[in-house]
Amino acid sequence: MTVKRGVVIDAPVETVFLLVNSLKRMSGWSPWIGRDPAIKLVFSGPDAGVGATMGWSSVMEQVGNGTQEITQSIVNARVESRLVFGQMRPSVAVFDLTTEELGTRVEWSLISDMGMNPVGRWMGLMMDRWIGPDFETGLAHLKAQAETR
Repeated sequence: MTVKRGVVIDAPVETVFLLVNSLKRMSGWSPWIGRDPAIKLVFSGPDAGVGATMGWSSVMEQVGNGTQEITQSIVNARVESRLVFGQMRPSVAVFDLTTEELGTRVEWSLISDMGMNPVGRWMGLMMDRWIGPDFETGLAHLKAQAETR
């Protein structure tokens, strides 16, 4: 199952890369972290790039608990991370960046293996409807931050 959304940002790719390659900076535009003012965030590893890790804990069901670790970082091109939401199977989040005439195109993807369980497969069919709007909100926040730098 893959959920994907994209946006063109009127900012250099270097600016956008800084915002997606750091989990600390990502927490400033994430659509989920802003939902819970009492969320607990724990950062470890480097500030950015491979090995940067963020854990979160929230009593809000929409936010929940989990971890994210950057596993691949290609300067000004791609950031990939491993996501674990509570007891669910790990997922992969990917930011692909490309330079365009009007700025930087960002493609944000979430890739999850829903397994062979019929309930999991049904949930996979609903993921785009559930997560897609959050991706759109997050990309709008990312765009606003990048364009005001």
